[in-house]
Amino acid sequence: MVRRFIFILQGLAVAVIAMAQASFMSDDSIAVFIPANYDASNHQPSPVFVKELGFQDGIPADWRLKPVFSQRDGKQIATIHVGDGVDLYGTGEVKGPLKRNGRKISLWNIDTPAYGVDGGTHLYQSHPWVMGLRSDGSAFGIIADNTWRQTISTDQDVVFESMGPAFRVVVIERPDVAQLMRALADLTGHMPLPPLWSLGYHQCRHTYYPDGRVMEVADLLRKHQIPSDVIWMDIDYMDGYRIFTFDPDGFPNPRRLNDYLHQQHFKSVYMIDPGVKAEKGYFVDDQGRAGDYFVKTADGKLFEGKVWPGACHFPDFTRPEVRSWWSTLYRDFMATGVDGVWNDMNEPAIFGQPEQTMPLDNRHEGGDGITAGPHLRFHNVYGMNMVRASRQGLLLANPQKRPFILSRSNFLGGQRYAATWTGDNLSHPDHMKLSVPMTLTLGLSGQPFNGPDIGGFCENSNGELVAQWTALGVYFPFVRNHNTKGTVAQEPWAFTPEVLDACRTAINRRYRLMPYIYTLFREASETGMPVMRPLFMADPTDLSLRSEDRAFLLGGDLLVRPQWAGRTAMPKTAWQPLTLEAATDSFQCELRQRPGSVIPLANLAQSTTDLRTDSLTLLVCIDGEGKAVGQLYEDEGDGFSYREGCYRQTSIEATLRKKQLTVRMRQVDGKMPALSRMVRIGFVAGGRVRYSAWQQGNEFFFNIK
Repeated sequence: MVRRFIFILQGLAVAVIAMAQASFMSDDSIAVFIPANYDASNHQPSPVFVKELGFQDGIPADWRLKPVFSQRDGKQIATIHVGDGVDLYGTGEVKGPLKRNGRKISLWNIDTPAYGVDGGTHLYQSHPWVMGLRSDGSAFGIIADNTWRQTISTDQDVVFESMGPAFRVVVIERPDVAQLMRALADLTGHMPLPPLWSLGYHQCRHTYYPDGRVMEVADLLRKHQIPSDVIWMDIDYMDGYRIFTFDPDGFPNPRRLNDYLHQQHFKSVYMIDPGVKAEKGYFVDDQGRAGDYFVKTADGKLFEGKVWPGACHFPDFTRPEVRSWWSTLYRDFMATGVDGVWNDMNEPAIFGQPEQTMPLDNRHEGGDGITAGPHLRFHNVYGMNMVRASRQGLLLANPQKRPFILSRSNFLGGQRYAATWTGDNLSHPDHMKLSVPMTLTLGLSGQPFNGPDIGGFCENSNGELVAQWTALGVYFPFVRNHNTKGTVAQEPWAFTPEVLDACRTAINRRYRLMPYIYTLFREASETGMPVMRPLFMADPTDLSLRSEDRAFLLGGDLLVRPQWAGRTAMPKTAWQPLTLEAATDSFQCELRQRPGSVIPLANLAQSTTDLRTDSLTLLVCIDGEGKAVGQLYEDEGDGFSYREGCYRQTSIEATLRKKQLTVRMRQVDGKMPALSRMVRIGFVAGGRVRYSAWQQGNEFFFNIK
């Protein structure tokens, strides 16, 4: 029976508050709370969850976190009392510190250069998700299953306040953060394993034009021996900003350009926006009109909004037939040798409109069980639905390749379709420092593959900032240098030889760490654990680590502290200083390795195409018992054969006895043939690394003097 209470405040009936109607346990320690006035047609099928939440049992009487639903001023509210002594995290792509207590976050995707709109209180993505960490290390997560415009307030009460209809709330309880992240991924979807090349260094600018300039950038990256994998094409490669076209003057032969890049072991990524130039005779617009695929106004007229090409139409990606049509547009485009796709401006951003987007009463038709509704309902998932369609298109065009899509806009669960970056940041030290908690927070919100524009996008950067940001950014999941038109060049060679050397040193570190990083991405795809992690994950019961958002972890075994961070919180366990090379600059981050771990390093390579794992350096940092363990995941780097077992999972075990270090590599999973490798042991202790001679085989010895 639903219990109802009428609260009177200053003589006014504020709300009818209801403990959830028909609430239930969906799975072990996952509770679903449904308000009395809930109408599933306003929310379901949910874009958040990979499958509908099924009934398993009733809510236990001792369940700790129970939302109270209410209404006020036409808004629907869910209030969850979490109490004091709880540290809150998550809330998606946001400005501000890692710890989210005492914040108010708006969930309304918007184009916000330099995060300047509304004081940066809302950005390009929305994640209605809050995670909590108690003092004993136990963790919980709260999801508001609601795409409508809303806010989150985080204090002793977590409050979701929505402009849409009543919504349900999902609460997850887990004994620790790692199990909470797995539960979030199981519910909202696991990030697909990306292609290996997408984890390398990316070079971009708005814009490299014409194609000869793109080739020149490729040549300079190789000339300066800067390891790199990807060069990006911003909107000027298009013919009059018409998507799926190429400028006949600047990019007359895209196949020739892409072949040139491929010959030098580069991949290419090209931008595709959602705005379709409204022009009869332009094939995309003609097809969209003929199929009636575009968004309409509330009175049924074809909506037009201005973006780069001028007047544009916008696909209604809520409709399955529109997503299928959109996917077919990629076949000929990708056939020119394009490797990846960049979906930008997909909040959607529209010039000259209130809040720079569609009218809120524009109509989306839905399908596959989704009812028609206004843009107010579907705005926050417009970008997510777009990248869903784009992923379908890349798989249709190249079914044997793993798609790589980067999206500016997304929603909780969107990691199923695309990687992301933190939008149009500012070339300023404050935004460099802000990029750490932003990247960590996205990881804690279910999106492991993310990062900022290194060097900053808006306004002029400088050599010191580019060197500092590159030295930091190589430890982010996504590593791209990118800036806008009208600003100074900020490629690594654009400043002084000292800046070039610092950037090269940092990027070399990235590529040497690639076996470790690729193994982390495999872990993220299977468990939902972030690639880049907050320091508190080293010890969730250490309260001194809870607010640290300058130093961070790359995986579970490598601690990164930027030089500019100064003194930071550190784990109580003595992580050992790690030197990968004798760096001659003051920009490189301080690294520390976890006792009891083994980190595999590759030899230097100029791209992931050149990367080899038959010759490795194993960095061994023993624990108090003289032991250390590590993992190495390998596959073909692209394609889907790994799903059929074509991979190699290797366990690395090290033991120190009487000053002899023994290291064994043992394949524990996968059908790829075992390797007999050339291996060098790096013994990490006492602030230095001592190296053994190179040895071949699967068992290695090092006498520690």
